[in-house]
Amino acid sequence: MVRLFHDVKIDWLGKRRFFIGLSILLMLAGMGTALYRHKVHPGGTDAFNLGVDFKGGTVVTARFKQPPSVDQLRSAINAAGIRDAIIQPVLDKQGMFLIKVPHQGSEEVSSESQAGVDSARDNVRKALNTFGREAEPTKTLEADGTAGYKIEGTDAVGQVASKQLRTQAIAVTVAALIGMLLFIAFRFEWTYGAAAVVAVFHTVLVTLGLFSIFQIEINLTVIAALLTLVGFDVNDSIVIFDRIRENRKLYRRMSLYDVTNLSINQTLSRTVITSGLVFLSVVSLVLLGGETLRPFSLALLMGIVFGTYDTIAVAGPLMVWWERRVEAANRAVAAKQRGTGALSTRNSARANRRPDGVGKPSKAA
Repeated sequence: MVRLFHDVKIDWLGKRRFFIGLSILLMLAGMGTALYRHKVHPGGTDAFNLGVDFKGGTVVTARFKQPPSVDQLRSAINAAGIRDAIIQPVLDKQGMFLIKVPHQGSEEVSSESQAGVDSARDNVRKALNTFGREAEPTKTLEADGTAGYKIEGTDAVGQVASKQLRTQAIAVTVAALIGMLLFIAFRFEWTYGAAAVVAVFHTVLVTLGLFSIFQIEINLTVIAALLTLVGFDVNDSIVIFDRIRENRKLYRRMSLYDVTNLSINQTLSRTVITSGLVFLSVVSLVLLGGETLRPFSLALLMGIVFGTYDTIAVAGPLMVWWERRVEAANRAVAAKQRGTGALSTRNSARANRRPDGVGKPSKAA
């Protein structure tokens, strides 16, 4: 196996206070920003920049004879005053695009109202007219020789459905964390599972916090990225925990503190190589994937960076802290049981002892 680092002797647990403090600071910064945007700042934005999937809006399907690039289409839509639109080319249908338009601020209208759908479609039509005339409603795009595009359909994403999607997204993420906890607790011990889940939870919270700070859009692809990170992060933690379990058998006289440091250093090459290769792939998505994939790729990028960090600097120290607490509690229970047993033995001896004077020789004798 290729090893980048040889004979590494970094005291990771010795720096645990710094790492844990940094993690808490990052989480508080993200949570504070979300609360500030949601409640404190007058007239401010929501805690998160939710996309059409979670906020509601209109999806317009348009097809072009001579399809423009995504950047050209986005420039025309922005010039028409439509904010935060998502443009997705339909790969299996030449010249077709999905244009997702969220509710536009003060002009927000309930998506169940036909007026809201018509308003969004008219705004999109205004932007698309820069690429030519729209085809007649009674004709196909090919049959209308002078037309440049045709709106094939308009769908509304209701606010009720959006709230259901938000609830389901949260439920899926929590279910994934609980499933990981149960698996690791069964595979190792519950202290290992708890440490791994807390580390994953830390990664998700920090990533969401950065999305709130920089107001990056959150849509269903971001939720998919977060779930991907849950599996990726836990996999790294399991590799380290498995090495810790092996080393505890090999080095029985070594303390858990030293065994954990040794195990992290032994798996450091594997962690850096695996995460580094994924990191390079995700960077290419961020730079070349375009606006549509940017939220997804940014979520993966942040999650890989902080996931690798907490695998090394958070999961191990948490596990050691928990193990020590459990061992101390077990020792206290054992000592209490020994004390109770000794007290019971003494009480039993007193109960079986003869009364004073019985069996002793009398002075007359």
